[in-house]
Amino acid sequence: MAQTVRLGFVGAGGMAKAHTDAIKDMPDVEIAAVTDAHRPAAEALAGRFGAQVFDTPEQLAADAGVDAVYILLPPFAHGEAERAALGHNLPFFVEKPVGLDLGLAREIAAEVEHKGLLTGAGYMNRYRQSVNAARELLQQDPPILAYGGWWGGSPGPAREAGIGSWWTDKSKSGGQFHEQVTHTVDLVRYLFGDAEEVFAYAATGFNKDIPGYSIDDAATVAIKFQNGGIANLMSSVSSNAGGGILLNVHSLSANVQFTGWEHSVTLRKKGEPAQEIKGEDNIFGIEDAAFLQAVRTGDGSGVRATYPDAVRTLAISVAANQSIATGKPVAV
Repeated sequence: MAQTVRLGFVGAGGMAKAHTDAIKDMPDVEIAAVTDAHRPAAEALAGRFGAQVFDTPEQLAADAGVDAVYILLPPFAHGEAERAALGHNLPFFVEKPVGLDLGLAREIAAEVEHKGLLTGAGYMNRYRQSVNAARELLQQDPPILAYGGWWGGSPGPAREAGIGSWWTDKSKSGGQFHEQVTHTVDLVRYLFGDAEEVFAYAATGFNKDIPGYSIDDAATVAIKFQNGGIANLMSSVSSNAGGGILLNVHSLSANVQFTGWEHSVTLRKKGEPAQEIKGEDNIFGIEDAAFLQAVRTGDGSGVRATYPDAVRTLAISVAANQSIATGKPVAV
């Protein structure tokens, strides 16, 4: 592999901007190729970096001469890009959630593991000092209970302009819990381990007169973990008087409280002073640097979220949607 890492981008939307902004000033990295179903978006992103535009992920993987691929797509659009990267043995990074179709995602994960291919997934909170300090504490004093979630206002023109109408269509996004609260789901998995069973309720019919709107207004999801611990995670796109992001975790002798998108944490251990750790602002850069170092060296030990691991997080939110639809608990 050349010293300079050449990257291809599949998807040229908001997350592509977040990652290219984080990557653009890194040494020995070239944003070399872009493809997007909306060609003007691909041309605009490519124009920023002098990159080549391709019509399809397969063409990019076959002909761009890249060392790795970033796959930054809405949940419904996954599959073709991952197959293209696998077909050409290209390491790939996928933004969360890694799809809607759990069966397809598991097939891709199995092929990734069979090939031993380097992958990354966009669960950037795993790279935060706050999160890893909490994880170290809870490995010594196992977590028992977690509760939290993401609360926001009703979707409107600003959201539509920002990420497109697919987000409010549950058949395309999977809904807020699947597409957004997945960060909290993955964080709880990172602290507790794998899940065993999910049961969920949703509230609908409160948001009205929003074109193309079919997602839940709110949801509450109970998760039972293999370690015996439990969690309740919530979502809301109907909290117009105020919202936020929060996660509380309790063990026998400790309490961990994360707040905000940056996941600053307060660690409280029985009989000791509280410890405060502020969340990093440049978390995409930290996450991308870890993945690119792995691509450069072939050593994936610094990648904290791989594609197969992200599929196990995906299974929880897919189970939540299935439970909402059936009214029954769902094994993970």
